[in-house]
This record gives sequence, structure tokens and C-alpha cells, in this order.
Amino acid sequence: MDWIQQLLAPGNMTLASTIILYSFVIAVGVFLGKIKIGGVSLGVTFVLFVGLVMGHLGYVVNSEVLHFIREFGLILFIFSIGLQVGPGFFSSFKKGGMLLNGLAVLVIVLNVAIVLAIFFIDGNTPITALVGVMSGAVTNTPGLGAAQQAILQVNPGAYSMSEEMAMGYAAAYPLGVIGIILSMFVIRAIFRVKMDREVKQIEDEIDSSQLKPHIVTFEVANSLIDGKNLVQLHDIISCNFVVSRLRDGSGNVIIPNSQTTVHIGDKLYIVMSAQDEDRFKAVIGPEIDMDWEATPSPVVSRRIVVTKSHYNGVALGSLRLRMGYKLNATRVNRAGVDLLASPSLRLQIGDRITVVGQEEDIKRLADKLGNSMKRLNEPNMITLFVGIFLGILVGSIPIAFPGVSVPMKLGLAGGPLVVAILLSRFGYKLKLVTYTSSASSLLMREIGICLFLASVGIASGAGFAKTVFNYTGMWWVIWGFIITVVPLLVAGCIARGVYKINLLTIMGLFGGSMTDPPALAYANNSTGNDAPAVAYSTVYPLTMFLRVVAAQVLVLCLA
Repeated sequence: MDWIQQLLAPGNMTLASTIILYSFVIAVGVFLGKIKIGGVSLGVTFVLFVGLVMGHLGYVVNSEVLHFIREFGLILFIFSIGLQVGPGFFSSFKKGGMLLNGLAVLVIVLNVAIVLAIFFIDGNTPITALVGVMSGAVTNTPGLGAAQQAILQVNPGAYSMSEEMAMGYAAAYPLGVIGIILSMFVIRAIFRVKMDREVKQIEDEIDSSQLKPHIVTFEVANSLIDGKNLVQLHDIISCNFVVSRLRDGSGNVIIPNSQTTVHIGDKLYIVMSAQDEDRFKAVIGPEIDMDWEATPSPVVSRRIVVTKSHYNGVALGSLRLRMGYKLNATRVNRAGVDLLASPSLRLQIGDRITVVGQEEDIKRLADKLGNSMKRLNEPNMITLFVGIFLGILVGSIPIAFPGVSVPMKLGLAGGPLVVAILLSRFGYKLKLVTYTSSASSLLMREIGICLFLASVGIASGAGFAKTVFNYTGMWWVIWGFIITVVPLLVAGCIARGVYKINLLTIMGLFGGSMTDPPALAYANNSTGNDAPAVAYSTVYPLTMFLRVVAAQVLVLCLA
């Protein structure tokens, strides 16, 4: 049985032993990460701590193999995040999003300011350790990876500095998660917020939301529009809407086109924005209740999935559905959100178009657009590796800053992140399909972060205990807690006291500005509402990008 001892003994660096070590660290780390304490779990971050324990026990990996696995895992993780948040990155800069992103930027600026204050006032803590502490305090693993990669670019032999960052990260992370959730409690107590009232306010805002398509049936009662066609009706009402179906006085149901005329007594099935409903009532006539599906007619409503890459980025109006297929498109569902089917809306792979017409016409359109769920399950490997290729090229471009001796690079973390965000938004212009099923995206992201955290833990484990569990390590924990809590309390007081932002939104802002999924999970579970997730996703893209850059800038300027 010597082969088992050789395979499992510490210090063995064979390929089989390395794979077994990674498998054990990741499996145990993910299992322990699912354990909840006070409703909060550390998730895959526990892989880092299991790696630290195994490294402390003497388990090692060949340095070149370890560095490859660490960097490749980081690239997979950061690229999948970029693809996920890219579509919402630019739309997050709307009116409400600008305010939330401004507050998130304030949190980042205060984090960096506190790090600089500690560095210059204390004088005994190296900036590499403080950057690791900051990354752990704000629970931002990509920032840690970017800083480690940056210091190794400047000094390829600075592995001790890289490991020091990882130890600082591990020391500050646990209280980082606790500090974010504690800040939510403090803001709630300071402003004496009643949670049920905040939830009701959010629900009322959702009920009155005017962003989603609104479907109403009207009966034509206005003699002034009797005999007008739909083009003239569009000119009179002057807003975006689609007349999905029309039932005339004889009871016949038809799919109207631009030249179809309306008459007194006709019933119109209209898809519009909610804020325009009163305008339709004034121009057309009263709203009525009518079950169109129960009305005998050859007209049916179906959803067609866009799965052919040829139509990625094509404007909906260019399909000429009415002229070519005798169909009307009423709305487009994208990632669970219904959008009004305007002619200028550009389609993306995975969009689900609701069309109304006859079965044979719908089938012809479905054949043209693909409508194959099997195709959606196939991974787009070309986009993945073209994106990684371009991301590494972009990350390798040197950017000179005045006063900095070494040009800054986005590196293996920032480059793929920027390219992934741009590809997810504009990839259709390059004929690249960026659609990735949620399961595939999650798998790629989780594999990447697990490989990265396991590598960081194993590499840092040997010196972790003697570094953290002493006087120096105690101060790292204290610095990390201050870096976490103070900026959040400042931003939270401004958000609530000055701008009167709903507490659920503030909770999402806290989680997003710290890129912290455990805090988001706590906010969602404790409120029973998805408002925190909306705020989280609004600030997450910009926050992730700035934290990756900030960690690198601190290292390159001061290390």
C-alpha cells in the first residue's frame, strides 16, 4: 500500500497528487461553504481556507503548475463575470443608476483613502499586505488576483509579496462579510427604519412601473377615428404601441396591418406602455374584458426563440413580419424581462419573441429564426476563446501614468473583464454570439474561482499561521474591519439621510459596492424581495472594474 502513501503524502508534486490535492481542497471547501451561520454562508471562499490548511500541513504544488492553474482560473472567472454583467453595464448609467453608481464610487474612494492613511500613518505595514487586506475587507477576489498579477509583472520573483497579499486577504475576509451585514443593521437603527414599510414602498413602485409592456383590450367608440387606418391612429396617439389583434363587428378576428381601418364597435388588443393607457381610452374608447384565447379564430399567440446566429443584432423591424409572414410581434422576452417589440429593437440570441398569427405562418418564422432550445444549450467556444485572446492582448497594453515608474497594465484580470463587457454588449457587430446559458456561465465562473482560490490558499498556507496569528495579523483584522465598515456607514447615511433611498436598495448597494454575494443573499432572504438584487446588479459592473484597477494602481505606485 506504499502507492497510497506516496499519492497522499505531503510534499509529493506528481501530476496525480496535484489533481487529488486540488479535488480535495475544492470539494471540502465548497461543502463547508454551504454551512450557514446566522443565515450567512461564506460560499466558495471557504476553498481558500481549506487550501491554507493544506498548505500549512506541508502540501505543495509545482510552482509553474500552480501559477498556470491560478491565472487560468482567474481568467475564466473574470471573463464569465464580464459576460454576465456586460449587457447591464451601460444601461446602469441611467438617472437612478447614476446616483447608486456614484455612491458605490464613493465607497471605493473611501476604501482606498483609508488604506493610504494606514500606510502613511502606521508606517510598518507594507502596501502589498494592505492591498490584500483591502481586497479581503471588500470581499473582492478579482482585485486580489489583479494586484498579485501586477506585482509579478513588475518583479517576476516577488512571490513572497504575492503570498503576503493572499494572507492579508484571508485575514480580513471573514469580518468583511460580517461588517457588510452589520452596516445594514446600523443604518436601519440610525434612521429607525421599519422593514415592512420599506418592502411595501418597493412593491407599490413595482406595481406602478411603466417599463413593462401593458396589454389592454379597447372597444372603438370614438366616431372621430371611425374609418382611420393604423398609420393614422399612430399619428393621432403618437406613442409606441402594437395592435396585436382586431375583432370586427361580424366577430372575425384578424391580424391588422398598417392599412387596416378601424370602425365603431371593433375590439382592439393593444400592447403598449402602462403610462399611455389613459391616452388610448380618450382616443379609442373604453377598456373592456375579453378572453382572446377563448375566442374562436385561426389566430394564435406563440413564443419563438431566436437561436440562429445570423439574426444576432438584427433589428426586429427588418424581419418584415407583417408583410412577409402576416404576423405581429407584440413583445420580446430577454433574460426574463419583457420588452416592447419596437421595430428598432435589436435581437440577441436567446430572445423569445411573442408573435400573433396563424399556425403555419408562425411555423415558417420559427424555422427561419431557429427556435431550437438544443442550440441554446451548446456552448459558444469560439466567443469564449476569442474573448480570452483579445482580453490578454488588451491586458498587456502598457499605459503610462505620470510619476509611476512602471507602466500600468490591465493584466490577466482587467483585460478579459473589459473585453467581456464590450463583447456582451457589442459582440453582434463582430458576428460573435455571446449568449451563454445560466448553467454554463455559472459552471465556468465557479470552476474558475475555485481553481484560483485553491491555488492561492495552497501557495500561502505554509506561512499563513505564523503571519496572521500574531500581533501583526491582529492589526490586519482590525484594519480590514475599519476598511469595510466606515465607507459603508458614510455612504449609507448619505443615501438615506440626503437622498431618502429605500433601505432595500441600500442593502443591495452595500452588497454590490463590495461585490459580496453572501451579503446579497442575506439581504434577499431577510427582506423576501428582489429589490436588493436590482441595486446590486446596477452597481456591480462599475464596482468590479474599479476595484480591479484600484488594487493594481496601489501596488504599482507604492510597492
